[in-house]
Amino acid sequence: MASIVAIPALLALYFALTRSPQFAFFSVYLPTLLLFPDYYRWVLPGLPDPTANQATILVVFAVFVIRGAPGYRFSPFDLVVYGFAGVVAYSEFRASGYNDAQNLMFTMLASIVLPYVLAKSLVEPLGGRVIFAKKIVVCLFIVALICLYEARFGVNPWQKILSPFFPGQGLGWIITFRWGLARTAGPYGHAILAGIMMVAGYRIQRWLEWSGAWTEPHHPWFRWLPWPKLSEAQIYTLGMLGGALITLVKGPWLAGIVAAVVVFVGRMRNRWIGVAILLIFLFGVCLPAFIGFLQWAGVGRQHAKSDNQETAAYRLELVTNYMDIAKKQAVWGWGLTKWPKVPGQPSIDNYYLLLFLMHGLIALALFLTILLGMIVRLIQRAMTRPNPQPLGSSLAFTLAGIYVVYLVSVATVYMGNQTVALLFLITGWAEGYLQADREQTMETAPTSPEPATRYRFRRILS
Repeated sequence: MASIVAIPALLALYFALTRSPQFAFFSVYLPTLLLFPDYYRWVLPGLPDPTANQATILVVFAVFVIRGAPGYRFSPFDLVVYGFAGVVAYSEFRASGYNDAQNLMFTMLASIVLPYVLAKSLVEPLGGRVIFAKKIVVCLFIVALICLYEARFGVNPWQKILSPFFPGQGLGWIITFRWGLARTAGPYGHAILAGIMMVAGYRIQRWLEWSGAWTEPHHPWFRWLPWPKLSEAQIYTLGMLGGALITLVKGPWLAGIVAAVVVFVGRMRNRWIGVAILLIFLFGVCLPAFIGFLQWAGVGRQHAKSDNQETAAYRLELVTNYMDIAKKQAVWGWGLTKWPKVPGQPSIDNYYLLLFLMHGLIALALFLTILLGMIVRLIQRAMTRPNPQPLGSSLAFTLAGIYVVYLVSVATVYMGNQTVALLFLITGWAEGYLQADREQTMETAPTSPEPATRYRFRRILS
């Protein structure tokens, strides 16, 4: 019965051949990724065990290559992404051998390399920016609506419906509670992962709203309501915000606040004043808060006076206790599960530390290069271009904000399931955006001091 994961792949194959790889990517792969759990697999003896979205993207990519890889142009940043996936795969192969490592190696391909390449090729170069963003928002909006059931009854509807098709799978993902309420995980396995997805979706939706991409005065799904008379954009914004809130996760909430400050710079008429405010916020608020957090968490779990303080102390002790273990296999790491375990600390709720443990310093350095490098490049791009109108339509600041969401959030949880693919979809989108902008600037530089896109496509292109 687990073979049902092949259904979206077959559907994607049909649309890729009859319509286009872009249509299959947007209309089949994205919904499969965002609406279907990533912890259910089709177990194939002797072969990698694909999830639904992995099987789907393989099909789309195959047709994409057969059609001549439309839209793809190499850029040096490609090597960073390929290098990260390759180092992680080699690290696991080195630690465990191919038979044990094949699923992770396959995941590096299907959840990192292929999403990156396809997003880079099919979004910006083929004019799919808005429809791509809308597909993500609509899918996450649907997830948020379904999650209301999970929040109310403490039962995950995806597990309830799909578990009979995948006996023995997904058993480790359980509902957790906070403040007496269920923390919604949706199809993403864990509430914190769901929080990352929703906050990223919220940032994309705000960009769509500010850009005027939603044109309906009232959402067609809710026209029957006598009130409130909310616009289509407002409905989606509230849905994304509500979806993030019902996860009850503090890490992505905090990350969302920091990301909002970054995006705030892009909404100011004088962005240099915004940068000054951002620096004041980082050094005047974030840095003292971080120092205070270290002092607060440094009391140790045995002296913690609340559950929150105990959780913070646990995460701080993780770094202290596991750092020496990580250094013993500093270059390539221990592999997925082979590092010595510290008693009482089975869960490593810090992806930076976990990545160091599993796959070593090279993998960690490449991952940080992706996050920090993109933030710097996007903000640099935005600051050297005219301020787009309407305010808030800067895609560069929006994408930088999403990277900030990941940068902060994964310090509190491992990065897994759909959060991996979404990050590299965003990275492919961002690289395609930067590459197109760079090529356009080079073409127009001899005749014009400003890019030709300053007023062209004014409402949605920055």
